Amino acid sequence: MKIVILDAITLGEDIDLKVFENFGELAVYETTSKDETLACCKDADIVITNKVVIDKEIMDRAENLKLICVAATGMNNVDLKYAAQKGIEVKNVAGYSTQSVVQHTFAMLFYLMEKLPYYDEYVKSKEWSRSGIFTCLDRPFNELHGKQWGIIGLGTIGKEVAKIAKAFGATVVYYSTSGENDDPHYPRMELETLLSTSHIVSIHAPLNEKTKNLLDFTRLQKLQSGTILLNLGRGGIVNEKDLVHIMDDKQIYVGLDVTEKEPLPEDSPLYEVADPQRILITPHIAWTSVEARERLVAGIVENIERFLKKHTI
Repeated sequence: MKIVILDAITLGEDIDLKVFENFGELAVYETTSKDETLACCKDADIVITNKVVIDKEIMDRAENLKLICVAATGMNNVDLKYAAQKGIEVKNVAGYSTQSVVQHTFAMLFYLMEKLPYYDEYVKSKEWSRSGIFTCLDRPFNELHGKQWGIIGLGTIGKEVAKIAKAFGATVVYYSTSGENDDPHYPRMELETLLSTSHIVSIHAPLNEKTKNLLDFTRLQKLQSGTILLNLGRGGIVNEKDLVHIMDDKQIYVGLDVTEKEPLPEDSPLYEVADPQRILITPHIAWTSVEARERLVAGIVENIERFLKKHTI
């Protein structure tokens, strides 16, 4: 049996992939371009992919292909309907990154809330050494305690964020992007009300027809001055051009772990924010703690083991 990993670089060099050799011959590709995908998959029985697209053409021409393991939760890079027609199983891994994303949410929050980039530079530039004062009050910051935290998308990750926010003494409210979520533990609000009344707004929703450009210019205008907006869902939920206009007009703070296009294009308007200390952008790393990636690989191994118990290859 041949197992192929198409984009091993997304799993990290610190994660041991030799475990897959227990299932047969292993071929590992750091990256795979669209033009290379067929050649890499052609003889494979099992393909492991994070973001490399597996479409109808690949499935038709990879005659041995029986199982596609997606090294992620989302499976939009695989033609699921055609895979079902072909009798090719597709398995993802859910829940592996919850704690990592929650942790990154709070890392971004406190970086912005406590004006840490300013104070870090204040000390390292030796301004503090020359000040003659034991402290610095140049950039006042607030406590999370007593603030309203609005969560857009109260799924598994959103609920974990809510628990920790509540432990800090914040009041948690939420907006259901599907319109179907009704959690008795927290007040549910309409989006416009949540945006206009919350001190912190965090996004933990998927990208779909209901959430695409959910936060456009009109809705972003409803944010109070001083609000911290965090997007750890998907980039297309926030309109980036509109966001930059709002940030230049109103003093809001923004943390983005996801962007509309990834990697971020060099001509992105996000590079043009007038006050760069009010925006923190990380390169889609919220899911990438060592432990999360270890759980991800373990989940893929489990999916293969379950598949092999049902089938003989």
